[in-house]
Amino acid sequence: MTGRRIDVVTIPGDGIGPDLLAGAVAVMRAAAGQVGVALDIETIDAGAKVFSATGSAFPADRLDRLRAADGVLKGPVGLPEVRHPDGTEAGVLGGILRTGLDTYANVRPVRLLPGIAGATRHAPGEIDYVIVRENTEGLYLSRGNGVATAEAAVDQLMVTRVGVERVARFAFELARTRAGAPSDGVRRVTCVDKSNVLRSYALFRSVFDDVAEQYPDIAAEHLYADAAAHDLVVRPGRFDVLVMENFLGDILSDLGAGTVGGLGMCASGNIGEHAAYFEPIHGSAPDIAGTDRANPISQILSAALLFDHAGVGDAADLIRTAVVGALGEATLRIGSDGCPVGGTAAAVAEIVRRIDAARVAPVATVVSWPET
Repeated sequence: MTGRRIDVVTIPGDGIGPDLLAGAVAVMRAAAGQVGVALDIETIDAGAKVFSATGSAFPADRLDRLRAADGVLKGPVGLPEVRHPDGTEAGVLGGILRTGLDTYANVRPVRLLPGIAGATRHAPGEIDYVIVRENTEGLYLSRGNGVATAEAAVDQLMVTRVGVERVARFAFELARTRAGAPSDGVRRVTCVDKSNVLRSYALFRSVFDDVAEQYPDIAAEHLYADAAAHDLVVRPGRFDVLVMENFLGDILSDLGAGTVGGLGMCASGNIGEHAAYFEPIHGSAPDIAGTDRANPISQILSAALLFDHAGVGDAADLIRTAVVGALGEATLRIGSDGCPVGGTAAAVAEIVRRIDAARVAPVATVVSWPET
C-alpha cells in the first residue's frame, strides 16, 4: 500500500459532529502515515445549519463528488429546532444520501470491547454481531410522502424483491468473511421480520429464503422482531449477521448499542454499488457540543470501516487496535453516562503513532466488506 492515495470527503454535520470528525480525521492521518498511505480530504458542509441558511440540507450538485470518493466520513447531523412545517425533522441527510447514492446496505457492527461495562451480564467477546439494515425501502421510504390530515395520518411500508435480494445477498457474503457467532462459531444469517402480521414482511422472508438457498455454507434462520429484541439482550452471543427491514434495523441496532456501552460505541457504514459513507449511529447532541463530553469511539470506528472499504485494512486494524489500547490503558475511559472521562480522540491518535504497524494482526470478527 505504500504510495497509495486515498480520496476522502468529510461532512462535519451539526452539534457534536464537527468536534468528533476533527478527532477522527486526526486518528485517520496518524494511521495512514503509519502504513504509508496519503490522504486527500475535502470537506462539504451539510446538515441542519445548512438547511436553515439555504433551504436544502445538502447541495444536490455534490452527490457526484461523493460517488467519486474512495469513502465519505460523515458526522451526526440535525438540530431539534430545525423542523418542517409538518413537524418532521429537517436538515437530516439519511433520505438524501441513502436514496441519492443508492447505499442500500446499512451495516452496523455491535461489539462489546474490553474496558466497557455493558448494561447486560456479558463479557467482551460475547457480543459480536453485525446488523445489516435495508437502507432504501421499508417504512422510511415514506419519509415526506405520507398522507395526513389534522385527524389521521398514513405512512406506507414497501419492500421489493430486488431490494430484499440485494441486501440479503450482502448479508450472506458478509457472513462468509466473519468467524461466526461467539457462542458456537457458526456462520449464520438471521432474518428478522414480522411476517406473521404484515404481507410486506412475509415477502421479505420469502425472498430471504430464496437467497439463502444459494449459500448452503451459511446457516439461515428466521426470528420475529419482538423475539429478536428479547434475544439480543438475553443471548446475544448466538448472533453473527442479522438482516432486516429499515425501520426494524433502526430500532434493534440501538437496542444492541445499549448492551455494548451505548450509542457512542457503534459505527456504521452505508454501502452501495457505486458509493459508500460512514457515520456514527447516534445523533448530534447539541447540548454537549464543544464540551469534550461526546464519546469519540463511534466516529473513530466509522473511520476504520471507511479504511476497510477503501482497501486499507492495515490502517483500519491499527485504529481498532488503538481504540482497544486506549480503553485498556484508561487513557480513554467511558463513564456510566456514556461520556468519555479524561480523554478523547487524541488519546487514540497517540497510541496509533506509537504502534509498530508491522506487528498488528487483523482484529478478529470485525467487518470485512464483501464485494458489491
